[in-house]
Amino acid sequence: MEIRRLAPADWPAVARIYAEGIATGNATFETDVPSWERWDGGHLPGLRLVAVTDGEVAGWAALSPASEREVYAGVTEISVYVAEQSRGLGIGRALLDELLRRSEDAGIWTIQAGVFPENTASLRLHEAAGFRRIGIRERIGRQDGVWRDVVLLERRSAR
Repeated sequence: MEIRRLAPADWPAVARIYAEGIATGNATFETDVPSWERWDGGHLPGLRLVAVTDGEVAGWAALSPASEREVYAGVTEISVYVAEQSRGLGIGRALLDELLRRSEDAGIWTIQAGVFPENTASLRLHEAAGFRRIGIRERIGRQDGVWRDVVLLERRSAR
């Protein structure tokens, strides 16, 4: 497996993997994959990665700013998605570990994640990488007419 920076040419594969996550109903409140331009504008340029196996993008991870306010410049939100056929192979963990390393090199001091409580694999992944649960945002959004909770996790840089 190779982990490298996400390039614009990776977008079709990244969008497909994102759509697979949306289809599970347990990855995001999003209902449609955004355009490249919208996605690109919302994620930090140097902190987005893809995992490539056998020449194919098997997963991606990226950080987006938590706020536009300068005081929160080192606070981000993480997204990690793995292709359906590649789940359970350690790709998510490899992406997460590399993104954490690069985020610390970039001066990021806090990474937060919002995970549906039903997404136990994602909760385990984040907790194994040093994220801690800081609360539950109860009934924070509706999905298909059903109110959903989101577990809020956070990881602070040791630097």
